[in-house]
Amino acid sequence: MDQDMDISIIIPVHNAERWLAACLQSVADQDQDPRLRVEVSVYLDGSTDQSAAILEHFSCQLRQKGYTVVVSSGSPAHGVGYAKNRAVAQSSGRFLCFLDADDVMRPCRLRCQHEEAAKFPDAIVGGRFVRDPADSTERYTRWANQLSPRQLTQQVVTSHGPTVIMPTWFCSRAVFDRVDGFDESGRGTPEDLIFFYRHLDLGGTVRRVPDEVLVYRYHPDAATFTIHEDTIWALRLERLCRHWLVDWTAGFTIWNAGKQGRKLYRSLPDELRDRVLAFCDVDERKLRQGVYIYENSELRPKPRVPIVHFSKAQKPFVICVKMDLTGGQFEKNLASLGLEEAKDYVMFS
Repeated sequence: MDQDMDISIIIPVHNAERWLAACLQSVADQDQDPRLRVEVSVYLDGSTDQSAAILEHFSCQLRQKGYTVVVSSGSPAHGVGYAKNRAVAQSSGRFLCFLDADDVMRPCRLRCQHEEAAKFPDAIVGGRFVRDPADSTERYTRWANQLSPRQLTQQVVTSHGPTVIMPTWFCSRAVFDRVDGFDESGRGTPEDLIFFYRHLDLGGTVRRVPDEVLVYRYHPDAATFTIHEDTIWALRLERLCRHWLVDWTAGFTIWNAGKQGRKLYRSLPDELRDRVLAFCDVDERKLRQGVYIYENSELRPKPRVPIVHFSKAQKPFVICVKMDLTGGQFEKNLASLGLEEAKDYVMFS
């Protein structure tokens, strides 16, 4: 499609009547440069509630404010990735602003992210956010909002999703086209994480504006809850192995002798599991145990991996300790070693 517009706001909708009015009102309330040509591209993905009626009502208001509105629909529902791709396909903006139907944009969003994306057209540009309810996912919100520019690409196997959350994504159409759109496998597919990893593998960059650009709703009907933890784990593990562990030919240490660290050990391919030099920890009980025996291994004798204090462990480390849970003690221990992230250690928590 010809790129007639400067910005296309991409909104996939599936039975979003509870939130859609607030979402569309936040679009109407943007304070972007009035010279920018902005369209709202909505795909109704098998909605059976009042979403279409709400959209029709707000379309008049949006057009009065100078927006172009493009709407299409299909049935049955095919999932978030499919809906996003359809909304992009019918749009014509040079830049794409992704917005979930249950979220609310801050008035500054289009202006500040467009300025950044215009400077860095090969980047996915994210932004800071607040949660609604405010007390939901507090630790995750702090982590995502406080990542340094370097950590946006260093901690990509840390979380259950991209280091910049999908509802804050803003990028050039060229970025979307290079990745070839979102995975359309449907319900239970982390299409945002798959897109994000492909983008990085193709040499794309990641940036984040300092502004708070979104109110990110947390509710039990969110699509993220349809994705099984094992699906996310497999994607993160594959990337960990391919981008770090295959290069650590002299071996590495897993930081955490507990449940998460042992799960990682058991999940590794045989050739990489053999490179694990030790587990390290600070827990006296685990240290007294002295060794982890992989009881479910078919090898004889069964693999035995030492458990040592972190100060005596050998780098590089795969860190399976969750941040911000020990009153700063873990972070202090890590800092005491003077390590360089992405070279001497990688976070996999």
